Amino acid sequence: MPMGGFNTIRPAAGGPLAVVRNGDMIELDVPKRRLHLHISDEELASRLAQWTAPPPPLDSGYWKLYVDHVLQADEGVDFDFLVGRRGAFVPRDNH
Repeated sequence: MPMGGFNTIRPAAGGPLAVVRNGDMIELDVPKRRLHLHISDEELASRLAQWTAPPPPLDSGYWKLYVDHVLQADEGVDFDFLVGRRGAFVPRDNH
């Protein structure tokens, strides 16, 4: 039985997963790498129009840094400001 094992903050960003309701049918097609919410385009548009982002539980510190700058799994789960900076020389005494 396939299962989706990686959850992200994308629902909080307002995508289709943000408007899933109890009883909605969701199809997971692992071979096609597809997750589909079975509602009409009109219903999805209506739900998204009514949706507002929940307030963040914290708005500072590492949590804020993580939410604002860590990339999604398909992008490497790294800080966005470090992309392209790997492999640079770091002197031994700078650790």
